[in-house]
Amino acid sequence: MQSSPTQAAKPAAKKPTPTAAAAKKPPTAKPAAPSPSTPAPVAVQPPAAKPSLEETRLTLTKWIETQQIISKERNDWQQGKEILQGRIELVGKEVAMLKEKIALSQAAVVESNTKRDQLIAENDLLKSSTAQLANAVTAMEDQIRKLSKLMPDPVAARLVPLLQRIPIDPANTRVSTAERFQNVLGILTELNKVNSELAVTYEIRTLADGSSSEVQVLYIGLAQAYYISPRGEAGIGRPTEDGWKWEPAPATSESILMALEIIQGKHTPTFVPLPMKIQ
Repeated sequence: MQSSPTQAAKPAAKKPTPTAAAAKKPPTAKPAAPSPSTPAPVAVQPPAAKPSLEETRLTLTKWIETQQIISKERNDWQQGKEILQGRIELVGKEVAMLKEKIALSQAAVVESNTKRDQLIAENDLLKSSTAQLANAVTAMEDQIRKLSKLMPDPVAARLVPLLQRIPIDPANTRVSTAERFQNVLGILTELNKVNSELAVTYEIRTLADGSSSEVQVLYIGLAQAYYISPRGEAGIGRPTEDGWKWEPAPATSESILMALEIIQGKHTPTFVPLPMKIQ
């Protein structure tokens, strides 16, 4: 038997109002902490959207540019590295050369110091020797001054240039010690030569009567001399500290005349006695 629509339909249940539902909802309890064995929930993100063709092209272009920049930087770095290595090698060689030069310079300095010390020692020795030589030549010059008074007039006249070179003040002279020695040696050489010879000269002498006359003078070295005038007046000269002193010697006129003739080749050589006085 079919039921009528009125009988078949059930009345719809009335929905509770939100206020009523909220009032009937029990208080929310705090979720229990997951146990250590329980895995934590993982948030699953939705898949990202695929990039467009333009974005892909732009990204690829930038990637290519980046690779080119990286390649260029790598090449530049490699070249810079090679340049730096070359400079390092060059600097290393220069350092080695400088070290070698420094070592050679240090050796040269040591050698120079050694030579300098030797030269200083030699210089001190030379100064000491020079001082001794200066004292010696000064003493010799003093002796020559004394000898100059004992020189005959002709000899003194020849030695005037050398005698004038003797410094008046040996302590303040510009003449070197070597030059002074050379001068002294020249004077002594001339005196030694004169002292070993017989010399005949013509001089003006004062005779016994007080008159002056040219006479022939025979010098026996530097020790003694004899003269005779054209009138046969004879005399003897001897050196003293105040110069040569002459005195008449009439008894020796014949001997002096004969000796002069023998020396001049006017008489046969023979023994001629002449008076001699040695002081």
